[in-house]
Amino acid sequence: MTDLEIAQAATLNPITKIAAKIGLDEDSIDQYGKYKAKINSVNMGKKLPDNHKLVLVTSINPTPAGEGKSTVLVGLGDALTKLNHKTIIAMREPSMGPVMGMKGGATGGGYSQVVPMEDINLHFTGDIHALTSANNTLAALIDNYILHDNQLDLDPRRIIWKRVLDINDRALRQTITGMGGISQGIVRETGFEITAASELMAVLCLATDLADLKIRISKIVVGYTTDKQPVTVGQLHFEDAITILLKEALKPNLVQTLAHTPTIIHGGPFANIAHGCNSVIATKTALQLADYTVTEAGFGADLGAEKFLDIKRPILGKTPDAIVVVATVRALKYNGGQSLDQLKNEDLAALQTGFANLQRHLDNMNRYGIPLVVSINHFVSDTSAELELLKNYCETQGITAVITDSWAQGGNGTTDLARAVVTATDQPANFKPLYDNQASIAEKIEQIVTNIYGGKEVTFSKKAIRQMKQFTAFGWDNLPICIAKTQYSFSDDPHLLGAPKDFTLHIREFIPKMGAGFIVALAGNILTMPGLPKKPAALNMHIDADGKVTGLF
Repeated sequence: MTDLEIAQAATLNPITKIAAKIGLDEDSIDQYGKYKAKINSVNMGKKLPDNHKLVLVTSINPTPAGEGKSTVLVGLGDALTKLNHKTIIAMREPSMGPVMGMKGGATGGGYSQVVPMEDINLHFTGDIHALTSANNTLAALIDNYILHDNQLDLDPRRIIWKRVLDINDRALRQTITGMGGISQGIVRETGFEITAASELMAVLCLATDLADLKIRISKIVVGYTTDKQPVTVGQLHFEDAITILLKEALKPNLVQTLAHTPTIIHGGPFANIAHGCNSVIATKTALQLADYTVTEAGFGADLGAEKFLDIKRPILGKTPDAIVVVATVRALKYNGGQSLDQLKNEDLAALQTGFANLQRHLDNMNRYGIPLVVSINHFVSDTSAELELLKNYCETQGITAVITDSWAQGGNGTTDLARAVVTATDQPANFKPLYDNQASIAEKIEQIVTNIYGGKEVTFSKKAIRQMKQFTAFGWDNLPICIAKTQYSFSDDPHLLGAPKDFTLHIREFIPKMGAGFIVALAGNILTMPGLPKKPAALNMHIDADGKVTGLF
């Protein structure tokens, strides 16, 4: 059976029953049909319970198809529940770009899924549509301000706020707006980004409440004046209107797994072009309500986990009690030199070469001082010899490694991992931040590149050098750094696999995200509006006259 067929055959509990499992009555949720709801009444101002555990799930560098990190996350949540631990899974919200493109959804797979899978992977409760509307309303207000008022002398050539869509559309990366005469607006060059890259997505995910959301929106820099001074949403007095559009989207969404484990899905920034973590509100809500919260960070540990620990953690006010690094035989063989079309074939030599990739991720996570467990996510093509070689390698490094089969067995295939995670969370953590925010922009980037990526040096374009001087003059240099780069490599070259050393990472441009509270550094050729592949997943999807969907995944 496919993931979709498994999900469609499932019997779901009413969302009121799921809410009751974590102490929420009907007045505490706003129902979106029978199986989805928004949580509206958790006291976010309460201090987080000291004895409630947070587990962060991350991974090694993936193959283009992904390595089942979300599947392991869901299986782990189900297994902890099976072991009688009150557990909530906190996940990111899927974007329709990858759903219609190549990577697929973000609800897990097989018998470790969050449901209703079709709804979640497509429109869900409308949060991403609300973000798209809010983002584009702000863009329209900016254009209207320039045409009719512009008392601040906002320079049309220096507007950095772009419109967004929740789909991969390369044709919109660069556009010209305002054509057709003066009544159509001011002619200027601009472009589109995917909604997951919008600063409003990051702001929604890092806001602690509605008041904080409004403050963060007011701080967003939309462009610069003709004398190169920043202009914010607050200076334009647009923050209230944009906050109103996001008022409902700020509430986290409650759903369930196939095994009826409560799951909060909220916010979906990508880890390669944004900070890659679900919302602070969702994670805090889970920590308030459950003994164990299991959450994820996007792509490999060099991206999502680093950004969770250096960007999200200080706002969340909670350090993970344990980190799970998901590794797969096929991804390690891919990083060890085996071609994509041969990954189903046994290759112990390529696997052993790929261990260098896993080791760097383990070293990086150990640097933060948090207990580690490796989940070896089993795929049907893995041979016993490959699995044994990988498990033995981890154990020789002093790392607990557990073979998991979440896809085929759900929580039953992840109980050994759950036990190992419980043990890990009882060990003392000694968190050490990677860098001091008071360091310069260049110094913080160098810390990430040399200590996490394994690179030798960083180079900056002339534009990036000018921006660093400008940002320092504005007082923005004390913010954390969010590097946007390829997810396939430690470097900025997606073809440089394994654990490359002594490479140079090139920063071409910076984007100030004052509302989110970090600076994005664009590395290599990374794009904030992806494109569809030659054969997008949309071509495999079908719907019959009765509305039954097939081919989703």
